[in-house]
Amino acid sequence: MSQLDEKTWDELREIAARYPEARSGLLPMLHLVQSVEGRVTPEAIEACAEVLGISAAEVNGVATFYTMYKRKPVGDYHVGVCTNTLCAVMGGDLIFERLKEHLDVGNDETSADGKITLEHIECNAACDYAPVMMVNWEFMDNQTPESAVQAIDDLRAGNPVHSTRGPQLCTWREAERVLAGFPDDRADEGPTAGPASLAGLKIARENGWTAPEENHG
Repeated sequence: MSQLDEKTWDELREIAARYPEARSGLLPMLHLVQSVEGRVTPEAIEACAEVLGISAAEVNGVATFYTMYKRKPVGDYHVGVCTNTLCAVMGGDLIFERLKEHLDVGNDETSADGKITLEHIECNAACDYAPVMMVNWEFMDNQTPESAVQAIDDLRAGNPVHSTRGPQLCTWREAERVLAGFPDDRADEGPTAGPASLAGLKIARENGWTAPEENHG
């Protein structure tokens, strides 16, 4: 029997009701249970299956397919360091190795104080700001080993830390609740795109370049 409280059950049903096909709500439902339990537990899988009228095996298949759903408890802050090609070349591997040493953890492990879970992750789609680190899915652009360690130390000390794009970083569970579709009214903090991402658009406008018109002939 799930240990989820009645409020969470009601919110799971609320998410399912947002969609013409209730099972389309499974992804945000899994984020919701992570916001409550810190991971996807067997009880949470059963609860999602019950609300959606599908098998636990189907829910489990989704939860194990996507790496954003965790089966082990996550710390207060999930720190993902991109180690794909461009970020690695620009220093991502050095950042990841420095943080592993600094926190005394391996990949996908949590520091002894329960504050930080460290993971190397695939491309964050922010190559123009490489090397990139993410904290609870907020961008930390143009990082160095030193800046990454400083951010981690501030988070562990309880000091406010802001994404390089503006918003103050919240906890893992708070971020998971937002991903479940329950906004924290902070969506407008920081820019939606920085100068590096908009450089091509700026050049196109200066030169009057436009996309070719579609040929219907």
